[in-house]
Amino acid sequence: MSKLTIEQLPLAGKRVFVRADLNAPLGGGTVADDTRLRAVIPTLRLALDRGAAVVLASHLGRPKGGPDPKLSLEPVAERLGELLARPVPLAPDCVGEATRAQAQAVKAGELLLLENLRFHPEEEKNDDGFARQLAELADCYVNDAFAAAHRAHASIEAITHHLQPAAAGLLMQQELSALGRILEAPERPLVAVLGGAKVSDKVTLVEHLVGKVDALVIGGGMAFTFLRALGHAVGRSLVEPDRIETARSALEQARRRGVQLALPVDAVVADGLDSPSGRAVGIRQIPDDQMGLDIGPRTIEQFTAVLAKAKTIVWNGPMGVFEKPPFAVGTVAVARAVAGAAAFSVIGGGDTIAAVNAAGVSDKIGYISTAGGAFLEFLEGRTLPGVAALTEAA
Repeated sequence: MSKLTIEQLPLAGKRVFVRADLNAPLGGGTVADDTRLRAVIPTLRLALDRGAAVVLASHLGRPKGGPDPKLSLEPVAERLGELLARPVPLAPDCVGEATRAQAQAVKAGELLLLENLRFHPEEEKNDDGFARQLAELADCYVNDAFAAAHRAHASIEAITHHLQPAAAGLLMQQELSALGRILEAPERPLVAVLGGAKVSDKVTLVEHLVGKVDALVIGGGMAFTFLRALGHAVGRSLVEPDRIETARSALEQARRRGVQLALPVDAVVADGLDSPSGRAVGIRQIPDDQMGLDIGPRTIEQFTAVLAKAKTIVWNGPMGVFEKPPFAVGTVAVARAVAGAAAFSVIGGGDTIAAVNAAGVSDKIGYISTAGGAFLEFLEGRTLPGVAALTEAA
């Protein structure tokens, strides 16, 4: 990769500002899911083992304009301490005299966690003065928060104007390497699997991928807008009327480029999301008073056949209302098909990760991205502010 990495930094005796994404769900005053905390542990261990003093920073949740005790990083500090088997003190704030003094007192091989960056509105405003205060806490900068790299925030973008060098952490390296492998030099056939509720969430992604992939598999609620664009009546299934023309254009673009665009041929339908069960019908037989909530068995077969031929797979979004057990079958089946393919696979998005875990195949996925929005924006070909801000490798 073309960016400077933490492994290239002379860390011994340096105070390193590490921007991580520790935005973990909390429950009962503790961390309910420590996936994102575990993801940054290798970077922290590397810095500490090489004699750096680490000043660690993250956001948590969406505080409304100021400090919120419910969104303190205290539970995160406690869990990080358990994972690292060493104390992780929490600073009272992320800027200010007390915090600066505490950061300056951190010794080599020790770590200090700053309080929630978003307790200051200046963080999300990418405020230069706030960024300058953060930069004063360290000698160099490491960004290991790929999941937040699509945000031009003070601790992600503006800080790099005052704190150099700015290097990628180990997790950031892994994310960029895996996603770069998909977009820059994929082994073909390259197949993208897209699901989720809305076309509007993934318009740019669909348009970008049609020019990159050999096959595009579309399921989930967004598939019904494409099916409506083809003239199918889809009952009460989710359709975005203002995106029908967009879907029609994508279908035409795929046809012109010779890209296979696979859509459901049957669906599991029911009266509503709370129905205890559903039944599979052909796409042309969806009753007017029912809605499609999952892909059907024939679609599972067809999608599996497409994936079996792939050498590279990228997947984001469930095939149905995955959180409801009667309508999770299609998503789990696709997870198993992705895992079973003789392909390098990359997945991203909370529901997609949950599906892979539910199917028990997470160990058979090439790379599981910790990111949601950044994952999608990278695949769309956008420049991520947090990546662009990093120092170029020599």
